[in-house]
Amino acid sequence: MQKIKVGVLRGGPSNEYDVSLKTGGSVLRNLPEEKYDIRDIFISKNGEWHFRGIPFAPEKIINQVDVVFNAMHGEYGEDGTIQQLLDTFSVPYTGSTAFSSAIGMNKLLTKQGMENYDIDMPDHIVIEASDDLEKDIFDIFRSFSMPAIVKPVSGGSSVGVTIAKSFDDLRDGVYKALGHCPKVLIEEYINGREVTCGVVEGFRGEDIHALMPVEIIIQEKSNFFDYTAKYSGKTQEVCPAHFDKVIKDEIQRLAKEVHKALGLRHYSRSDFIVSPRGIYFLEVNTLPGLTEESLMPKALDAGGTKLPNFLDHVVGLAMGR
Repeated sequence: MQKIKVGVLRGGPSNEYDVSLKTGGSVLRNLPEEKYDIRDIFISKNGEWHFRGIPFAPEKIINQVDVVFNAMHGEYGEDGTIQQLLDTFSVPYTGSTAFSSAIGMNKLLTKQGMENYDIDMPDHIVIEASDDLEKDIFDIFRSFSMPAIVKPVSGGSSVGVTIAKSFDDLRDGVYKALGHCPKVLIEEYINGREVTCGVVEGFRGEDIHALMPVEIIIQEKSNFFDYTAKYSGKTQEVCPAHFDKVIKDEIQRLAKEVHKALGLRHYSRSDFIVSPRGIYFLEVNTLPGLTEESLMPKALDAGGTKLPNFLDHVVGLAMGR
């Protein structure tokens, strides 16, 4: 039987380049070799495509594979850009479509896409670079309750995200976030337990199957699940999360609802805060990390699914089998 040629895309011109290399490395190690001819497609920080260490035009590489496993994160790989390119060459790929990827990558568009659904979200306001930026920041500080979360509108892995408790915090956070994106989201800080929940399509007899929720226990020196906490391996993650059945079921229902509402494909992971006021949706990950420290593999393992089986399933979804 001829093996299916899978190109694993990793790297790219994104702030999440290093994370993508790790996710791609994990995919390369765990795709079943007896079934797939696995090809490492590396994209440099300047956007140059490489196969076997040699630079090629993207179409030269893409035309040599049957399917692409998208192991990229952040801009270019997760925002619809690479998806549009792959669509142009009619190559099937894992993850969401170009349109849904663009929405999921943009936190403001995600919020707008969820407005007609019965899903609670933190209050927010958007600010962008202008000649009156200092005044705009001060006006927001006077009108918006602190503490607040300051984050780039686009991006993932909590890159450029800070928490503001004072005016100086807010100003510094806005300028930091503007270094990653021209628009900044200032969001209500919800005090509660942080939890994330992955979903997989066509899995275990369900159209959309929700994995075990994972609770993220934040270290005292960090107030939220920032980039360092995510990839240092030091944050405590509890899976399955210690919630009663009613809350657990609601988290899983909401994760499936987000996936459907945004038109996502194959798999995704949604982040929530469980507070005394209710469960609040924070953001969605259209291409969750698949590194050893990542949350999706931990949730899969807690439910009895090994990473190679999951990867095989996702490739099958991409190929329509």
